[in-house]
Amino acid sequence: MNEFTILLAHGSSDPDWGATFERMTHVLTSRQSNVKLAFMELSSPSMEEVIARAVVEGHSQFAVLPLFLAKGKHLKIDIPKKIDALEAQHAIKIRLLQPIGESPKLAAAMLDIVDDALAMPH
Repeated sequence: MNEFTILLAHGSSDPDWGATFERMTHVLTSRQSNVKLAFMELSSPSMEEVIARAVVEGHSQFAVLPLFLAKGKHLKIDIPKKIDALEAQHAIKIRLLQPIGESPKLAAAMLDIVDDALAMPH
């Protein structure tokens, strides 16, 4: 079975916060069925919930793509701990991918956005 990809966003207590990630995930799921959005904390569904459902559906290979700009405490400590626990709990394999903020493509897009913002008249 194909690897199941989890797009992992941080999460927020603001219910509207995740709308951007939900729209992006909707576009991706129209192209690929093995992609789901999950949240690190404060929002639902959690990574644990998404993985538990996917395991019931027969998935055993996962990739977690953090929708984070940089590696901080969550990506260095918290998420690897969660992954270790989930691998042991479900007898599955989970690859933690680099956060999207480390992609040269995103860096280039961010520079373009900053350049556009700085060029706007005040």
